[in-house]
Amino acid sequence: MTLTSGPEPRGFVKPGRGNGLFDVFRRRYLLGLLIRKEVGVRYRGSVLGWLWSYVKPAFQFLVFFLALGVFLRLNGSMENFPVYLFSGLILVNLFNEAFSNGTRSIVDNGALIKKIYLPREMFPVSSTIVAVVNFLPQMLVLFVVCLFVGWTPQPLQVAGILLALLIVVMLATGLGMFFGSANVSFRDSQNFVELIVMVATWASPVLYPWTTVRDQVPDWLLQIYLLNPLTVAVELFHAGFWYPTTSGAPQLPPDLLLKGVIGLGIAAVFLVLGQAVFRKLEGRFAQDL
Repeated sequence: MTLTSGPEPRGFVKPGRGNGLFDVFRRRYLLGLLIRKEVGVRYRGSVLGWLWSYVKPAFQFLVFFLALGVFLRLNGSMENFPVYLFSGLILVNLFNEAFSNGTRSIVDNGALIKKIYLPREMFPVSSTIVAVVNFLPQMLVLFVVCLFVGWTPQPLQVAGILLALLIVVMLATGLGMFFGSANVSFRDSQNFVELIVMVATWASPVLYPWTTVRDQVPDWLLQIYLLNPLTVAVELFHAGFWYPTTSGAPQLPPDLLLKGVIGLGIAAVFLVLGQAVFRKLEGRFAQDL
């Protein structure tokens, strides 16, 4: 008697593989559970709890304001320098937190990954969402302060703010998946990410105006600097929150919205690249963990 293979069963997928980010949002209930778990673990045993979402950026803002605004006298040479500084700072902090936590997310959830299967992209995505949750109280403070100093939101400004957030979220998620998957086998990835995060605040116009770079570097290097998605996102935030509170004398980068669209495209490329590398390496996660 010979054994013949019948038709392959339908509805099955290769173990350890799924449909990537599409599976994450099809399983929103699991994503919600994971987000609540991460938030609960972060503030477990903490006396201040959610107040840390205000304390950490407030302390960081105070240090930079004293160093740059007072001692280097930027507060006197730039209109509403506190708004300029805080608006850029909280956006870069959102990127840094989402990127760093996304890089660690697979290793930190190794015990869960080895026990059951669920879309592994869920871990870096949930890290990004938790970072957004922590970012919202800071943005509320910025919103109130801007209203206090005379900010009147316009549709184009609001669109720029939303575009900046989308750029940062997509970029952080893509890089988090890329380095998070590599970090499973090569733990040096996490140290490399720490270097990127350390440089990110200084590589974008958060602590200084973009015109400082314009006056110091050749034009081709300036264009590369301005096409950095993080630089574009910070300047869109400045254009949305800080610039309307000034007299109009400060200069914004030319064609900022166009650069924002290009920055969004670059962030999308990193998201696709991160997903591709993640899917390539995820079959080894349980073994390497």
